[in-house]
Amino acid sequence: FVGGIIALLTPCVFPMVPLTVSFFTKGAKDKAKGRRDAVLYGFFILLIFTLLSLPFHLISGVAGNIFNEISTSVWLNLAFFIVFVFFAGSFFGYYDIALPSSIANKSSKAEEAGGIVGIFFMALTLVIVSFSCTGPILGSLLGSAVTGSSNVPMLLTFALAGFGFAWAIVFGLLALFPQALQSLPKSGGWMNTLKVVLGFIELGLALKFLSKADLVTKTAFLKRELFIAIWIVLTIGLILYLFGLIRFPHDDKKTKISLTRKLFGAAGIGFLVYLVQGLIPSDRPKLSMLSGILPPLNVSYFHNEKDGILGIHPIYNYFEAVELAKKENKPILIDFTGHGCENCRKMEEFVWSQPDILPILQNEVVLASLYIDDKDELPQDQQMKIDMGNGQMKKIKTIGDRWSMFQQINFENNSQPHYVLVTPDNKVINTP
Repeated sequence: FVGGIIALLTPCVFPMVPLTVSFFTKGAKDKAKGRRDAVLYGFFILLIFTLLSLPFHLISGVAGNIFNEISTSVWLNLAFFIVFVFFAGSFFGYYDIALPSSIANKSSKAEEAGGIVGIFFMALTLVIVSFSCTGPILGSLLGSAVTGSSNVPMLLTFALAGFGFAWAIVFGLLALFPQALQSLPKSGGWMNTLKVVLGFIELGLALKFLSKADLVTKTAFLKRELFIAIWIVLTIGLILYLFGLIRFPHDDKKTKISLTRKLFGAAGIGFLVYLVQGLIPSDRPKLSMLSGILPPLNVSYFHNEKDGILGIHPIYNYFEAVELAKKENKPILIDFTGHGCENCRKMEEFVWSQPDILPILQNEVVLASLYIDDKDELPQDQQMKIDMGNGQMKKIKTIGDRWSMFQQINFENNSQPHYVLVTPDNKVINTP
């Protein structure tokens, strides 16, 4: 439960907050139905999280990296990018997202079922988007699950249910929030303002999904500076809107700009100043509040992508790291990471950069960064099938498959980031 509350603060979940509010803003026309929909939304979140453990009860040895494979799917992230951009256009008032009239005119029972289905898919979207940030906690249990421990499926069920219960409470309240807004007087004008603001937020956060697809495919076209520049343009647009200098289709041209809008506009100016400093080249991490959302420091016009970050030159192959460690008589710090791992970026920018830690990483250890979501295929002679010891065969096809299985077999864990300090002969020095 506590882990679920903490996970709510991660960048994976932020895009779903405005989407949740906007979805339920268009929902119920009366308070009773609004309360019912909110309760259903919370229930579906809890149900979906709990059902995720079902395969571990029914099928022996479900792949421990299944959540990571889903969250780093290029096509899934591109689909979310398109969906969020599409929603943003609707929030701006350029078009409405509605069912065809033929469906809308169905019987009340069909309409009721459609509403429930819509709420279910909202909950499902939330759970899918969250996978990459819930992984650091759930991955530990998943890593144990592949070893065949008899009590793990039930433990996993309780862990997932705890996550789901925490999220059900918070997002259930968010689902109730629009109903409270609708019950207030004169809600029309400022409600539209809220939708437009959410549209800007959704448009900005859509880039997060595009960036993850970009990082996983290693195309690196969406550099850190380009990402920030787009956010700067969006922030300027939001500021101009809040001060009434630009308007959208559903805005009342005669509406007086309220003090609240001006205050939020001033806050937007502060955020704009904060963003601009991110375009200034520096050896130190900037925009720490956005760590995990922005592309990593080395995906930049001012850095060579092969040089790592902060002057650290990691080895991307464990066996090569072993040879170097033997030659230099240094321990190996294994860094299980991922191109699409938001929390890994936070560790790199918040922890690695600390003055008492950075010199150690640069000079006293051999850093082996193993990307478990690397989609590059291994040479044919290195591809293989591994017996999981419970009747299941796992095919090792990509570089990411190799390091994911290496982590599961040696450390019974499949979360990222995950750090292990070992000797060159693979003896663990610290407790992972």
